[in-house]
Amino acid sequence: MLSDSLLSFKQLTLETAGTKAKLVLEKVLKRIGYIPNIYTMIANSPSLLETYTTGDELYRKESIFSNAEKEIIYLTISRENSCLYCVAVHSTLADTMSKVPHNVTNAIRDGDEVPNEKYAILNNFTRSMVITRGQPSKQEIESFLSAGYSNLHILDIIHAIAVKTISNYSNHLFQTPLDPMFQKRAWNNK
Repeated sequence: MLSDSLLSFKQLTLETAGTKAKLVLEKVLKRIGYIPNIYTMIANSPSLLETYTTGDELYRKESIFSNAEKEIIYLTISRENSCLYCVAVHSTLADTMSKVPHNVTNAIRDGDEVPNEKYAILNNFTRSMVITRGQPSKQEIESFLSAGYSNLHILDIIHAIAVKTISNYSNHLFQTPLDPMFQKRAWNNK
């Protein structure tokens, strides 16, 4: 269950953010073409904003997962953390940018079995990493590796968990309003 907004911060814009946060927000605007609400909330802590944006950018650029797999990982983590904001965002990105099949995205959102063997293994292992707090069983690791993934893939999942923990937990505390472009994929974890 989500808390009511526990932190009383305003959404910051390029005009209202301090110098350090403004520089990061300008980089976000240049990189993705707009500034999503989560960034305007996290901007209240410039160092957290920079940590989050740098981590996300590195994950997206340097992870050895495919774009579809990266989005599946982010979506899985966000669902396990019950982040209404991030589930909507990553569902939209999975649909539009990463071209994840809708039945895969919907299965992850609903907590159902993923109807693609390799994506199901990725979803299940990522879920285990979140649920066990990085202590999957030896059998889970072996199953993941036997599906063609490597030890480096596991480290990339840890990277994704770190990034999503920042946004998921921040969204819980801020009750970040969902941007209009993500409304069609709004999610209710009930």
